[in-house]
This record gives sequence, C-alpha cells and structure tokens, in this order.
Amino acid sequence: MVEQPRWPREGWVALVAGIAWLAAGASGGVADFLLGLVPGALLAGAGAGLLFWSGDRRIPQTMALAGLVGVVLSIPGLFVIGWLPGLALAALSAAATVAAGAASVRQEPRHDQVPEPVPSWQLAAQVALDDALLAHMHFSISLPPGEFADTVLREVRGARELFEARGWLEKPEAYHELPPSLDAPRVEAAKTLRVEFEHVSFESGYEPRGDEPGRDRWVSYEGNRTAHAWVKRHSDRDRPWLICIHGYQMGLPWMDWGAFDPRVFHERMGLNLLLPVLPLHGARRIGRTSGDGFLSGNVLDSVHAEAQAMWDIRRLLSWVRQQTEAPVGVYGLSLGGYNTALLASLDEDLACAIPGIPATDVSRLVWRHGPPLQLRYMEHLGVERSDAAEVLRVVSPLATPPKVPREHRLIFGGVADRLVPPDQVRDLWEHWERPEMIWYQGAHLTFPLDARIRRAVGSTLQSAGLEA
Repeated sequence: MVEQPRWPREGWVALVAGIAWLAAGASGGVADFLLGLVPGALLAGAGAGLLFWSGDRRIPQTMALAGLVGVVLSIPGLFVIGWLPGLALAALSAAATVAAGAASVRQEPRHDQVPEPVPSWQLAAQVALDDALLAHMHFSISLPPGEFADTVLREVRGARELFEARGWLEKPEAYHELPPSLDAPRVEAAKTLRVEFEHVSFESGYEPRGDEPGRDRWVSYEGNRTAHAWVKRHSDRDRPWLICIHGYQMGLPWMDWGAFDPRVFHERMGLNLLLPVLPLHGARRIGRTSGDGFLSGNVLDSVHAEAQAMWDIRRLLSWVRQQTEAPVGVYGLSLGGYNTALLASLDEDLACAIPGIPATDVSRLVWRHGPPLQLRYMEHLGVERSDAAEVLRVVSPLATPPKVPREHRLIFGGVADRLVPPDQVRDLWEHWERPEMIWYQGAHLTFPLDARIRRAVGSTLQSAGLEA
C-alpha cells in the first residue's frame, strides 16, 4: 500500500459534486429538489467520509456508485434544471466517479508476485465500475441477522467434525461422488438476443449426504433441483466442445451468451458450446436476484452449491462424451473461474482449463465483501473465518492438484480487480505450478479490453486440440 495523504483530493471532488447537486436541487421546485437529493447526498457523504475516514473500502465504492447515478440523472437534469447546469453536474459526477476509482487504487495493498497497478484515469474509471457494482451488491444483499449466526456456527462445527472423521479434509476429492451419467435430458429450441440455441434441462439428482449439516435446508430449494444449460452445437459430431461457466449473478441466456460470444467460439473457431447454469442462478434462483445464497455467508450452502455445481457439470460432461470422442475444454469467468479450476481437479479427461479472473477462496471473499457489522457479530458468537475456510476446503480449487496438463492451463487476472482481489488469482497460479499467466492493467469487468487475453485463450484452445 502506498502512503496515504491526510486529506485525499478525491474526497474534495466528490464533496464539491455533491454540494453542486444539492444546490441545484434547492434552487428550483419540487422536481429539482428530488432530482438533486440522491446524488447530492450520496456524493457529499462519500466525499466527507473519504476526507475524514480514508481507508474504508466502502467509501470509494459508494462514491463510485453515486457518481454513476449522478451521470445518469444529469440526463433528465438537462431538461429539469437546464442545459448548462445539467452538463456541469454531469461533468462533476463523472469526475467524482473516476476520483473514486483513483482513491480505491491508491488505498489497496500491493501483493507479492502481482504487478503493481500503473495509475491512470483509464484504470481509475475501470476500478470505479467494479466499486459501483460492489456498492450495489452491498445495498441489495446482506447477511441475515440473529439466529442465522447461531445456525452457521452450529453447522460449521458439525461439518468440520464430520468432514475430518470421513477423511475429506485431508483428501477433498473424495468428498465429490461420481454422479450417474446423463442419458436423455430435455432439449428445447430457444432464442435470445439473436442467438439461437438449445435449452437443455434435467433433474439434477444431487442431494447432500443424510448426515451433512444443512442438508434439509438445501433440498428444500425446489427450483434448484432442476439443472439447466445452454447449448450451441454443429451438425458434425466430431467437433470439439468448450464448457463455458458463467460468473456470479449471471445464469440468464442473454448474459451468458454475451460473456461467451458464439460468433467467436462457435462460428469462427467451430466449437460446440455448453453453458451450464450454476446452482441458485437464473431459473434456479431462490431469492430476488440470481445467485442469492451462493455466497451469502451461509457456509454449508456454499459447500453444497459448489458440490452440486460439480455434480451437474460432470453429468453434462457424460452427456457430451456419449456423443463424441472429440476433446472437451473448460473456460470460466469469476465464480465460473472458481468452478473451472475445481472441475479441472476432478475430471481427468479435460483437454484444457482456462480460469479467467477466478475467485479461489470463498471465505476470504465473504469476509472481505460482507457487511462488517454482521461479520463482527458472527465472530463475536464464535464463527471464525479460519473455521469456515477449513469446511470449505472440500470444495476448494486450492486443495487438490489439477489433472489438466500444465501446458494446457491458462490463467488471467486484473492487477486492480476489486471483486476478486489479485492475490486470489495469484494463489491459483502458484497452486497450478505457475502455468501461463496474463496480468492486465484493469479491473474485474474490463478484461475484454486486453487483446492479449483473446489471443492467449485462442492459442490455448488450439494447442489443446479444440480447433475445428
């Protein structure tokens, strides 16, 4: 971490922008006041917070979100407040957004074996997008209070005793049972955003073992019992397959096909594509938002979500291998990178594995991004991160060596990633015996801007035989 100034200039930018919004709202009627209230209050509050309490990650996150809200609201502001004031407010809001990213870059610790971020307004803008997304998640997702912590504590202690007695903490691979083959899933034609594909669905059949803590709650998630996947395949059965695993809060066709462009992988490279929907995502969700419950702080739900993800994807793999002997590779992003790395430690016949911007440690993510007050309450009751990490070991990609040949492994990560800190990516790289690694000067959401990643992904697929 670089030396921090006493009065960071980025805080003044947000404070001025907030005051300007509040002044513009106060100078007009009710519509002006309501329009200026939200961005004004958030920007002024975040700016003051950065000046007085610099170092709290949530301050630049809120500041980035407030700046983006200000940019958006400045559009109707052109008509409500006036063209010149509206343009000035848009410029101030954009400046506050970039300033939030710059403050976030400066206050983040540096990590061994990770290149240092090179400060620039472009990098600050990319980081601000990450921070704004995190702020939105903080507003929309929280750890359940009260008895939740007692349940987590009881289940973590029970699971640790059970997993240790069964030998799963020492040999995590043994925790994952080989699922039955998938012979005749339901296949229906579907279309989204001009992408025609097949919607594959089947009854997952996964259930935690009868004595596992949290089992009854998990099997009560009825919508999660049906597994889904999106498929785009050629008529030629000998084409190679690429399994593409989506990130957190995705699992919807338009989002997944947007992340794994079929024009590149299906049309240009000639691959068959299989996009599984992770548990608790998309049509399998149990809350308002896709992914609710996967990383909620409920440790055993996270264990079962990952175990079921492996179960479902391995069933889909069996279905693919019934159709062809062509090579099959796997490529995942973010949470999908986590699942890519975990799958590569369980399946012996994958041709290649490409975890992109991969999360690798669920407990560290929850303790980094979770609500501080609720996390402190859980710790007060006895729920420690180390205990959670030990139980999560049975589904950790860092606990089992990969089975994919080293020369067919590729990892990439952002040096200023805020959703998945770069030390998590580095840990996988070291665990995987330091295969090809691409660090890009960017944040979590902006890896597509780096042409080196596109070239490296294509090269890895081709060298592994995934070329039609």
